[in-house]
Amino acid sequence: MVALRANQPLEVVNDDPTTHNIHPMPANNREWNKAEIPGSKLEETFPRPEIAIPVKCNVHPWMRSYVAVFKHPYFVVTGKDGSFDLSNLPPGTYTLEAWHEKLGASTQKITVGSNETKSVDFVFKGM
Repeated sequence: MVALRANQPLEVVNDDPTTHNIHPMPANNREWNKAEIPGSKLEETFPRPEIAIPVKCNVHPWMRSYVAVFKHPYFVVTGKDGSFDLSNLPPGTYTLEAWHEKLGASTQKITVGSNETKSVDFVFKGM
């Protein structure tokens, strides 16, 4: 999973000794499909917000990834243990959404005051 802002460049580097194929399949952005030879890199952007754009490699069907595109800077990818830190969120009321590739999305509404820290736990059904 990689997260970025709309129109922020996504750089994909192939450090493997084999060719890969980068093929995002968005619903709200332009689909593209590019071969990437060993030692190369490519750069693309997604102009519109879209969560969980599936990305596959047509050469290696077991390889997959996801791209989340946001119109704002308030997002984060969790650590391996599921933890996250969404620092510098301005005071206000927000709906947080956590997404999992197999378990879907879970949302929570929070209100954050000035200089306030909140703890949020997401629990997915089936875990």
